[in-house]
Amino acid sequence: MSFSIQAGCPTVRKCESAADMADAVGEIYSSEAEDAILVWNLVPVRLAYGYDLAALLDDLVPLLEEIQRPEFSETEVFWGSDTFSAEWRIVREGDSLRIQARWHSTLGNYESLLAERGDSVVSTQVFVSEWAKVLQRIVTDIEAASVELDDDDIFLRAKALVAV
Repeated sequence: MSFSIQAGCPTVRKCESAADMADAVGEIYSSEAEDAILVWNLVPVRLAYGYDLAALLDDLVPLLEEIQRPEFSETEVFWGSDTFSAEWRIVREGDSLRIQARWHSTLGNYESLLAERGDSVVSTQVFVSEWAKVLQRIVTDIEAASVELDDDDIFLRAKALVAV
C-alpha cells in the first residue's frame, strides 16, 4: 500500500519568540495556512501546520530518531490532536515498517475509510524522508522568521534529522 506526505508551502506569520518548537509552529502558521497532506493507502488526511503538526512534533522527532536505530524492532505512538488522533503500532519488517493504526479522529471524518484500508507498509527510508519534508519546511520557516526558542531541544534534533 502507500504512505506519502505533501508538505505544501504554508504562509508564515511573524513570531519573535516562543517557548519551544511546537509553540513556534502554532504561532507562525495560521489556521488558514495551507495544510500538509498525509496519504495513507490512497486516503488523503489533512494535517494543519499550526495545530496538528504543532501537537505532533514532540512525538514525531523522537519517533524518527528511534526507527532509524539498527536495534529498532517496534514502538507505539499516540498522535493526540483533536483533528488527527490515532494510535500507531510500528513494527520493523526487514527494511520496511508495518504501521498498524487505530484511527480516532481526522479532519474530514475519514476514520472508517482509513481503518478499511488497513495497515500501511513503507520502507523505513521512505517513511523518514516523507516526514523530513514537513520538518524541513518547519525548520526553514522558523529559521527564516528568526524565532528565538526558549527550549530548542526538539528544534535542534529536527534540524539534525533533515540535515542527514
